[in-house]
Amino acid sequence: MNRPSSAAQCVANIAVAELPMGLWPDLIEVLVNNVLSGSTEMIREATLEAIGYICQDIEHDVLTAQSNQILTAIVHGMRKTETSNHVRLAATTALLNSLEFTRANFDKDSERNYIMEVVCEATQSSDTQVRVAALQCLVKIMSLYYQYMEPYMGQALFPITLEAMKSNIDEEALQGIEFWSNVSDEEVDLSIEETEASEIGKPPHRTSRFYARGALQYLVPVLMEKLTKQDEFESEDDWNPNKAAGVCLILLAQCCEDSIVPYVLPFVKANIKNNDWRYRDAALMAFGSILGGLESTTLKELVEQAMPTLIELMYDNSVAVRDTVAWTFGRICEIIPEAAINPLFLNALLEALVNGLKAEPRVAANVCWAFSGLAEAAYEAAAEAAGGGGSDEHAQPDTYCLSSYFECIVQRLLETTDRADGAQANLRPAAYEALMEVVKNSPKDCYVTVQKTTMVILERLNQVLQMESHIQNHNDRAQYNDLQGLLCATLQSVLRKVTPEDAPQISDAIMQALLQMFNSNSSKSGGVQEEALMAVSTLVDVLGENFIKYMDAFKPFLCLGLKNHAEYQVCGTAVGLTGDICRGLKDKIIPYCDEIMMLLLENLGNESVHRSVKPQILSVFGDIALNIGPEFKKYLDVVLQTLAQASRAQVDKTEYDMIDYLNDLREAVLEAYTGIVQGLKGVEETPNPDVMLLEPHVQFIIQFITFIALDSDHSEGNVAGCVGLIGDLCLAFGAKLLPYLDNEQIRDLLMEGRRSRTSRTKALASWAQRELKKLKSSVSSSWMKWIWMTFYPKLESLESIRNCCCG
Repeated sequence: MNRPSSAAQCVANIAVAELPMGLWPDLIEVLVNNVLSGSTEMIREATLEAIGYICQDIEHDVLTAQSNQILTAIVHGMRKTETSNHVRLAATTALLNSLEFTRANFDKDSERNYIMEVVCEATQSSDTQVRVAALQCLVKIMSLYYQYMEPYMGQALFPITLEAMKSNIDEEALQGIEFWSNVSDEEVDLSIEETEASEIGKPPHRTSRFYARGALQYLVPVLMEKLTKQDEFESEDDWNPNKAAGVCLILLAQCCEDSIVPYVLPFVKANIKNNDWRYRDAALMAFGSILGGLESTTLKELVEQAMPTLIELMYDNSVAVRDTVAWTFGRICEIIPEAAINPLFLNALLEALVNGLKAEPRVAANVCWAFSGLAEAAYEAAAEAAGGGGSDEHAQPDTYCLSSYFECIVQRLLETTDRADGAQANLRPAAYEALMEVVKNSPKDCYVTVQKTTMVILERLNQVLQMESHIQNHNDRAQYNDLQGLLCATLQSVLRKVTPEDAPQISDAIMQALLQMFNSNSSKSGGVQEEALMAVSTLVDVLGENFIKYMDAFKPFLCLGLKNHAEYQVCGTAVGLTGDICRGLKDKIIPYCDEIMMLLLENLGNESVHRSVKPQILSVFGDIALNIGPEFKKYLDVVLQTLAQASRAQVDKTEYDMIDYLNDLREAVLEAYTGIVQGLKGVEETPNPDVMLLEPHVQFIIQFITFIALDSDHSEGNVAGCVGLIGDLCLAFGAKLLPYLDNEQIRDLLMEGRRSRTSRTKALASWAQRELKKLKSSVSSSWMKWIWMTFYPKLESLESIRNCCCG
């Protein structure tokens, strides 16, 4: 018999197509009978393979009604009395593929007990493949049915998986480790759920049984042992117990926090200077892996004690050790950056890292990651110190602790991007990304180096553009496009730091290079086109209205991007850039609006345009309206019809990604309405009469806001958009809005906004509340004034007024 069975694959492919349509209704019954009726070994095996393929590929609800029959056949094939390991393996694999739609069976104690018994028995099979498949089932069962596992943990799951972890067979050990990684992952999620539930004063739906914490003392020694079984020159793509053990330690630390330290630290201290490089490397991996879960006080003490030894190990004679210590520094810079920029260690650390950039590609790539974190940490510390916790906390600081090293770091990173072996270990992209982060997080006193770097990147881009004619094959083209994309991304990073005064001096050369890119064959690559569009976006940001000089030359390429429906990321980037250009050029965009609006409206109506692009288009309508003001009147009717249609959109609320999409769509509609209201109202205190064109639509807009308020799935962005629009409507239309806004839903929405943890939402809600109060006060004042002027000649006291008005 051919394995896997071609007939089984054929049956499964037909079944996946026909069963959802109600065709081939007796198939499952036939397959089940094949397994239960004493057929030959080959038929039973092929049938179970077919069941497994069907379960793997079909929508789960299609087979829910037949899950009992399917499970009966599968469990029958898994029994320890089954003499054929081929049949048993096919059955165990089929169970693995069917676990999602057997929830009803797991809900029943007796059925669950039998399934667990059969699976646990299969983990003891003499056949390695059967054991591995059964362990895979346990891994998946733990993820799907955690809440039911307590009766089986102590007597079965714990000893079975611990023994698997110790196995010398990689596939088996991997599943044992994966089981406890999944347990840790699940218990981290349960801890988050419990915290969120307590914040709103409700009990959590599920609670943690703390299996990982209880098993630490047994798991950690096995994981330490696995960490010592590495190959110094193993491929980064190889997944083995050594790498799995490191990941499991990271997850255990996140789950168990400081509880893991007593089990890991003795191993680290005993082996960090071991003569055997494998033990040094294992100690480093263990240390780096647990950092993410520790309390800040424990973490700070551990890292500061370890820093001198870690720096020393950057010069180790083992490439594996240097690779791991560079990765550990990356973790330190990410998790506890204050230790990395500690003046006690900074000079020695920088010397070690700069030296590490000349090391093997795998080491240098991790050093690049460390530099990214180090630059961000230094910048944030300086910004916080300069701001003193005040409103300028995020302003660019004058200097920082890396200033005296900055030029050297940038130069070494530029050299690293040019290394002949830069294609190995993802080194070249890592070096460019580090360069971007270092430049992005640079203070004012490093500006001269930033200027020089801008010119270096521009020169490199021009050199690369001249190389296109030398491309000979597909591999050359791919490398060429990758390099262009990296240079464009780096150009964006350095451009963001260029001052508005200096930008015009280099903008011609930059725009000329970008236009050459758009004209070249490489622009046919979506990635290159996207990066080039984003570089233009950055140039628009720094030039503002001065970008108008390039608009005629650039507009054809913007339109090409908007028409690129096949590569929706490019189309989306072009839409975003359109908004940037509107904000940058302000009313100077008017001559180009007809063509842009036509393309945007066409994209909205085109079903081949990816749905993620459409909310961005609606948002850009707001940008256009805001910046061209009364000139938007010519597009008003069609845009309002489009917004009304989008505001009525409904989705399947059982799919979380569709809920997110609906919220994005609504947020975009709110942004469009806001831009239109502000654009037509104008900036003067007295609203421009043009805004009255919106008056017939105001009631619908407020109904839309109310509808969002009543939807329990609305997002933070929805709340911010709603309350901001309420404030703008108050300014534009005044007291006539009160009958629509003075209701419980609007009050609750404003209250939710004021209680938000997001400062922007809170500020918008407070402002909108004040504007609403002003309207109420003005109406109240006008009413009292009318009463006073009307009745004062006749009435002599407030009591008389009350009697007159209230009876």
